[in-house]
Amino acid sequence: MILAADFYLRDDVVRISRDLLGKVLCTRVHGKLTKAIITETEAYAGVTDKASHAYGDRRTKRTEPMYGPGGTAYVYLCYGIHHLFNVVTNEEGVPHAVLIRAGNPVSGLETMLRRRNREKADKKLMPGPGTVAQALAITTDMTGTDLRGKKIWIEDHGIVIQESEISAGPRVGVDYAEEDAARLYRFIVNSH
Repeated sequence: MILAADFYLRDDVVRISRDLLGKVLCTRVHGKLTKAIITETEAYAGVTDKASHAYGDRRTKRTEPMYGPGGTAYVYLCYGIHHLFNVVTNEEGVPHAVLIRAGNPVSGLETMLRRRNREKADKKLMPGPGTVAQALAITTDMTGTDLRGKKIWIEDHGIVIQESEISAGPRVGVDYAEEDAARLYRFIVNSH
């Protein structure tokens, strides 16, 4: 079942980040369907979060999708190489987002292996946000699109991740964010 708008429109980005664990990120690109269980996320709390692209209410062409309604894709290029996929949350005008950091394949494995130039599905298939995007063919041309469309969406397969199965820690690569760098906004499924 595709996640409904009300899942994304809640105001607690940290809770949504945790709730996305176990959900299934899906893409259909060039007729190829791929699906991956989300196993790691990071929350970014908008204008007050020094680690967020929208900190201080920065609005640029790149960040504009973050100001859209919850359930919008925000995809940006990192270091000019890696496409990073984020789920926009909260109501329109509030730039909260959740970075999808890691996943495990559900379907379309052969396609994912080809895209990642890998021989087998192992822990190196989708261990980081750039590899998730690569395996599912998520690119910046998807930024600003509705996450209930035909190209990219998120499903609920009824997978329940218990609190005891989740580790929380600081986000990766945000040392510049001063005190916000220490926030426990990163969530990982321990068994992944």
